[in-house]
Order: sequence, then C-alpha cells, then structure tokens
Amino acid sequence: MSETDLFLFDTGQRTDVGRVRDHNEDAYLARPDAGLWVVADGMGGHAAGDFASLAITGELGQIGVPGSLDDLQARVFERLGRATMAIRSRSQALCGATVGATLVALLLYEDEFACLWAGDSRVYLMRGGTLFRLTEDHTEVQALLNAGAITEAEARTWPRRNVITRAIGVTDLPECERSSGRVEAGDLFILCSDGLTGHIEDNEIEQMAKAPRSAQALCDELVALTLERGAHDNVTAVAVRCHPAPVLD
Repeated sequence: MSETDLFLFDTGQRTDVGRVRDHNEDAYLARPDAGLWVVADGMGGHAAGDFASLAITGELGQIGVPGSLDDLQARVFERLGRATMAIRSRSQALCGATVGATLVALLLYEDEFACLWAGDSRVYLMRGGTLFRLTEDHTEVQALLNAGAITEAEARTWPRRNVITRAIGVTDLPECERSSGRVEAGDLFILCSDGLTGHIEDNEIEQMAKAPRSAQALCDELVALTLERGAHDNVTAVAVRCHPAPVLD
C-alpha cells in the first residue's frame, strides 16, 4: 500500500486474454508513487494492438515523480506524444494499417484527481455507496444516444456499438477528454477496458464495489465474473481505494 501525506492507496490490478481471443491487447500501469493508474486497450491485431497499448504504458511508466496535478498531467501528455509517434511509425511499417489504443488514466495528487481518456475504456468512482461513471465513451453509439437518435435499449444491440471515435495513435497528436474533482477518504476508483463492461452492467459493478474487500480482491472478482460470462474480449480492471493517511503525533 503506497502512502502520501493525505492518503494511503490500496491498489489492485488484473488482466486476462479472455475466452475467445488468442492474445492480449490490453495493458495496464499502476504507479501509486507517482499518482498514476492507466488502462490501455489496443486495436490492430497481432504486432499492432498489443504494441500500441504497451507503447503507452511503457512511456507513461517513465514519468517520474510530479510536483503538482498540472505537472503530472503535463508529463502524461508529453509521454503520450512519444507513444503516439511510436504507434504511428508502427502503422507506417505495416503499410498504413490501423494501429492505436483506447486509454483511461487516473491522476491523483494530494486531494485532487483528474481522469484523461480516449475511446471506450472507463473510469468509475464509488463514493458514499453510489457508483459514478467519470468518463463518457467515445463511440458511434454514444454519439447517437447523445443526439437522441436511439434509445438505451437499442444501444445494447446496435450493430456498430463497438466502433470507437477516438483513440491514441490514430491522429498526429493525442486527443483526450478530461474530468476532475476532489478526492475524499474512502473513494474507490475503478478503471477497466470495454471487455469488462461488455459483460457486467454498472449496477452490478456498484454492488460488487460495496462489499468490504481489498482493491485486488475486487479486480479478481470483476475479471472472474467476466470470464464466467464468456469474455469475448480481453479484460482488464485496475482499482484504487483511498484510505486516510494516519495522523502523526
């Protein structure tokens, strides 16, 4: 368990290839010492999707220790820029094949947090017994929902529901959306790829997150349930529970 002046971070992480795919294009990063947790879901198949997700987590793993939330965010974007260049070079080497990855990143510094994302991987916040989704999917089906063109029921079976509209590596510069807020003692953040949310509904995640268990146990159970339900895609979960740091005399 990592410690700052304000919080102790109980972190868990789990990834699995799933029941259908033959390789894992998901990657994750947990750097509680830097206040950074990441899930990246690659696209492009062999020698492409896994390259993209690992390029992102590999670069972000070298950000060092920040001095503020703004500094942390600047470091993240600088490293994402490097990953983008590597991914686009791989695309050129593969004759222009689509290579990229969705991204969710949780940034924590003192009592502030920020979420950065591109694509349909998600960040949730469990606070006071209620689950809040902090990200909105960058997908065609979400755009249709926002426009009122389809209903929630129609979205569940929409033929192009998995088509994403934003990802790292498909444009010259990384394009991420951002949300932010204040951290409270007891907050539980959950990051996951769409391989998990394709099988587990938000209300089920909420019920599982309410149970008193470690962050690692929660990740294990989320992935196990996804596998039990068929796991048609790779699946990854990262959880961060924020405990108040002990008061020193």
